[in-house]
This record gives sequence, structure tokens and C-alpha cells, in this order.
Amino acid sequence: QVQLVESGGGLVQAGGSLRLSCAASGRTFSNRAMSWFRQAPGKERDFVASISWTGGTTYYASSVKGRFTISRDNAKNTVYLQMNSLKPEDTAVYYCAASPGRLPEPPRYDYWGQGTQVTVSS
Repeated sequence: QVQLVESGGGLVQAGGSLRLSCAASGRTFSNRAMSWFRQAPGKERDFVASISWTGGTTYYASSVKGRFTISRDNAKNTVYLQMNSLKPEDTAVYYCAASPGRLPEPPRYDYWGQGTQVTVSS
């Protein structure tokens, strides 16, 4: 069993930065790929970024590439999403998800967090 708790969301002006954290319980965190998703009001949940178990492989959605950085600290059972140059269209609830395997591909997720709200004002 893995429990995921996101934090770090909030209100920020366009052009600003936020760092989201996802703290995981359970001993298997370091053997799992982790991902971030987001869901804006009235829209589907979209993939944002993912990272392999060692942090050596990362993937990003084209809409955030170059602005967001995913990272992890296995000693702290935590995955991060550094978000820079934020835009109003980044406004969404951000979720972290754990994969059953060490690599982000194929995309499979067996645990989800509750989400943290990010609001970017123009």
C-alpha cells in the first residue's frame, strides 16, 4: 500500500514559480516510477511529467517542457515538481501518481494522491 500526499500548491502571479511536493508512505517508493498529472475545471486529467525510479529518465508534456522540472529524493520518499514561468493556463489541481514498475513506460498507475490546487493569476 502506498499513500501519496501532495503539497505546495497555491496562488501565484503569471511568471512566478512554485514547487510541488508529493510525500509517499511505504517501502516501495524507491522502486516505483512517479508522475505528475493535472486537471483543470471541466477538462480531463492530463499528463505533466514522469520520472523513473533512479531519476535517470524523465518525460514531460510539450506544454510544460522547459518550464517544469520533475525530481525525486528517494531518501525522503518524495517527488517534486518545480514549476517556473507559470501561465494562467497552468491553473489546475495537480496530482501525483505512482507506477507499479520502475520505469514510466508503459504508463500505468496504481496509486494517486488527493491533489493540490495551483492557481496562476494574469
